[in-house]
Amino acid sequence: MNWSSWQKRASKRACLLMVSLLTFSCFVITKGDRSELVVQTGHTGLVNSIAFSPDGKMLASCGWDKTIKLWDVVSGAQLWSLTAAIFIVDSVAFSPDGKTLASALDGRVKLWDVATSKELPSLNGLVHGGIGSVVFSPDGKTLASGHDDGRIKLWDVATGKELRSFWESSQHITVVFSPDGKTLATCGGGYMSRDYMIKLWDVATGKELRSLTGHSESINSVAFSPDGKMLASGSLDKTVKVWGAASGKQIRLLEGHTYSVNSVAFSPDGKTLASGGWDFAIKLWDVFSGKELRSLGRPREAYGR
Repeated sequence: MNWSSWQKRASKRACLLMVSLLTFSCFVITKGDRSELVVQTGHTGLVNSIAFSPDGKMLASCGWDKTIKLWDVVSGAQLWSLTAAIFIVDSVAFSPDGKTLASALDGRVKLWDVATSKELPSLNGLVHGGIGSVVFSPDGKTLASGHDDGRIKLWDVATGKELRSFWESSQHITVVFSPDGKTLATCGGGYMSRDYMIKLWDVATGKELRSLTGHSESINSVAFSPDGKMLASGSLDKTVKVWGAASGKQIRLLEGHTYSVNSVAFSPDGKTLASGGWDFAIKLWDVFSGKELRSLGRPREAYGR
């Protein structure tokens, strides 16, 4: 595997997944007033995606070793592991009730019973090419998938039938539902993308509502604020932008990363924005003032890279 092909896939992933370079995953758990780092050595290849269950008690992971693994967050024990793919597993996502795990692998979206690890009836349809991301709607009835060929698909989870399909102009699509489930935000990530826009879509009709422009390089991540009024985006252009969801206008420009920004996430109260990138830094920002609150971790330069 050459460096450029690895970058293209990895640039879509959260900065926290940089630990996958050492073929393990880690996370912090809190026991009373004591925090403890739990290190998992179960994966034998790069970790592509991680997802917490809605109650925060379990963590699902997947990666280049073709496996999906489920972990107990408190004990760090592996609950189950299965070899699910012929090639790699790109993405995992829990349903809102925590009972179903969706995965993107081998050009298909497959569903798994979290309690038993048994495969459930899969969604009907095969796309030639990879699937960059999968996400459940807030009510759990619909699942969206973003495909490497630029296609976005919406699925009925109960029947497995495709509801509608529409096209993005970029590749390696990331998909995110708004908190009310009525709007879908998409962006194109990866070093091969030439589309520097975030697009908002009407879930009911599949029609494009508006495009958010302003980044000068491909966009790796997008996230809605908890109230759905704002979006944040992280880009290869090293910037984080905050947008008004209704107006599509840029509200804040957050600068401070020295390499590509790969992941953004709002705090539950919507007041703080976290961003992570290829500079090995996780930065916390005040959403309303745009000021950087703090930077976590050592800068990339400290590692001599």
